Amino acid sequence: MSEALHTPVLLTEVIENLNIKEDGTYLDLTIGRAGHAREILSRLKGGTLIGVDQDEEAISYSEKRLSEISSHFILIKDNFAHVKEILSSLNIEKLDGVIMDLGVSSPMFDDPARGFSYKEDAPLDMRMDTTKELTAYKVVNEYSKEELTRIFSEYGEDRYAKRVAERIYLERKDKPIKTTGELVSIIKKAKPSSELSKKGHPARQIFQALRIEVNDELSCLSKALTDVIPYLDSGARILVISFQSLEDRIVKQTFKSLTTVVGNRVNGPMENIEPDYRLITKKPITPSEMEITNNNRARSAKLRIMERK
Repeated sequence: MSEALHTPVLLTEVIENLNIKEDGTYLDLTIGRAGHAREILSRLKGGTLIGVDQDEEAISYSEKRLSEISSHFILIKDNFAHVKEILSSLNIEKLDGVIMDLGVSSPMFDDPARGFSYKEDAPLDMRMDTTKELTAYKVVNEYSKEELTRIFSEYGEDRYAKRVAERIYLERKDKPIKTTGELVSIIKKAKPSSELSKKGHPARQIFQALRIEVNDELSCLSKALTDVIPYLDSGARILVISFQSLEDRIVKQTFKSLTTVVGNRVNGPMENIEPDYRLITKKPITPSEMEITNNNRARSAKLRIMERK
């Protein structure tokens, strides 16, 4: 893993909106290369930063980088879907802030061996936690045509999901599809020339769908949000950065459900009931043109924020 310091997406906006207290307890559920975490930790005096990531490399890297600042941190290798168990094991009842950056870390994409990128030829893997059994190879070679079609349609929102699934099914009859390069070639064969001539890589949505399936990303996100939000102390905020519409929709709907009082046609809104949370961002915060110029991977980032009253 590269030793270059990582500049995370929307760093200034995250730090400004987290309202960091020197003695607070903060949770970074996707610590990655510790970009946000380093800035949070540098502002803590008597407080504690807890970092979670399911990638062993991320934990090892963060340990080194955070140690350069202070010892007021705890790192846990685990899926953020287990946040309730993690906090319970640490005897933590309240949090002063939570940050979740849902983007796949650059080292994962940049390391061909991890199999996340459609730009490099590598074994089909895509596991964020390399100890897990399910890989992109298993999905591509063992799932039925119907299952592949559903995944490509729901998780990739690819209009040619069925055609790609059928092509994969035909190709794997002759021999297993082992690499990302082979899969890209099959995807290109399945899509019409008019689609291939469009801007953007023709395999992007299919690769996204496979990554989501392999890592069960959407279910884990929903569970993590549901379980961590009750730990917010009064005035504490949860900040979530998403990079694709499926994740952003989950965050948006979760926040909306907790900050809106729903009435009915007969009685109208229940005015005497106030929600426990308030929405800080009615519309998501997005990167500036300057940030996108400096870091093209930030272009699709959306930051949503909610606060406990």
